[in-house]
Formats: sequence, structure tokens, C-alpha cells
Amino acid sequence: MEPVNSRRILDEGTSARDWEAWSGLDVLPSLEPALLVPEGRRAVIVAPHPDDEVLGTGGLLARLGRLGRDVLVLAVTDGTASHPGSTSWPVERLARTRPRETQEALHRLGLGGARVERVGIPDGAVTENEERLVEWLGARLRPDDVVLATWRLDGHPDHEAVGRAASRACAALDGRCVEFPIWMWHWARPGDTRVPWSRARRIELDEATLALKRRAMEAYVSQLEPDSTTGNPPIVPPYALERLMRPFEVVFT
Repeated sequence: MEPVNSRRILDEGTSARDWEAWSGLDVLPSLEPALLVPEGRRAVIVAPHPDDEVLGTGGLLARLGRLGRDVLVLAVTDGTASHPGSTSWPVERLARTRPRETQEALHRLGLGGARVERVGIPDGAVTENEERLVEWLGARLRPDDVVLATWRLDGHPDHEAVGRAASRACAALDGRCVEFPIWMWHWARPGDTRVPWSRARRIELDEATLALKRRAMEAYVSQLEPDSTTGNPPIVPPYALERLMRPFEVVFT
């Protein structure tokens, strides 16, 4: 496996403009949500942190909701390590706030009835708890679920551990695991050979669906505002949002 430090998340990364200029994204095959998650099947989103489900698959979730598909969100951590040293956002406040932000985001996507289950693994420690996560998923997943998890080479340790764990749990059930990138868009370059473009598929988002995704992400106030007590910028800065708020999402099948 390629070392994670070769996929480093530094500075502002590859710009949305650079990705938009690359014709390779235009020729990716499209995948209809109705085919990805057939009727009668459940979509299970495995999110390392609250907001990853919206950043990576918010538009897909909105489309699945309109199709009447059953959606379950599994929150691996509560994202309580997002503001180290902050007196405005201490761990206790984040533990209360971020789960509420998830519920509001799903409501804005038209998925107010979707279930959310919390694994309770500490933020930043998914790798150390990977075996626990595999067992936890194995006890809750069904063989006919369509599981969507962050890509196992995404560049963030928690994201990669979630991708590995979900893949292993699905393999044990002979189920289907589909991965989605988030931080890949930061460290990779157009045409980057480290990315499995042959497995990449586009989920198309019309203007109304993209607007729903934007509104859902706005529910994560804790991640979008600068921290006056530390002087730090938003956890999810505008340039990172721009890369992910496009009229399509990408998954690896």
C-alpha cells in the first residue's frame, strides 16, 4: 500500500478551477442512484466525521430520498477533535452540537426520517479501533445493503480506516461497498495515477439538488465559522467546499 504521507493534505491543495478544467471528469460514466441502490435495498453511509456524509454524498442522499430508498447513516466519530485548544468549541460542546448538525443536515436533504447510529469511536483514533469498527459494522450490516464509505486511500487516517473497515465488513457478508473521495480532491492532481479512475462514476446533480446539498452543509455551523478564541480559520474552508459543491459527485464502484 502506498504510504499515507505521499497523499499529504497541505495548504490549499488542487483548486476547484484546476479540476474543472480537466476533461477527464467530463468523460466519467454516469451512474443513476436508482441503479446504485436498487428498489428494496438500503443505503448505508459510513461517515468518519459528522459532515462527511454531506460533503461526499449529500446530493446522492437527496436523490435517494426522492426515490424512497431507506437510508441509514453510521457516524463513526462525533468529530470532537475538530477544534483543539478552543474555548468556544470545547469537546463537550462539540459532542452535543455535531450530532444535532447531522440531524438538521439530513432534514434539509429531505431525509428527516433517516436513522443515524453513532459508533462512538474517538475522533482521530479510527485506525487504532479498526477491528472494533469491523465487528460493529458486521453486527449491523445486511448482505443486501449498499454501503458507501470514504475511500480507503483518501489521505486522512480516519477516512482511510473507515474505508478499510467497511470493505472488510462487506466482504465478510458478500455485500457491496462503494467508496467516495473527499480529501483526494485536495492532494491529487487531474489524471493522478494514484486514483482509480477506471472505477470512478459520476452521480449527476441538478441545480435544485446541488442547492439542497449546499443548504445541508450550512447546517454544520461548527465547521464553517472561524474560531475567534484560537484565531483559526474554518475547519472546512471555502476552497475545500468549492471542490465538493459541484453538479456531480464521484464514487468508486
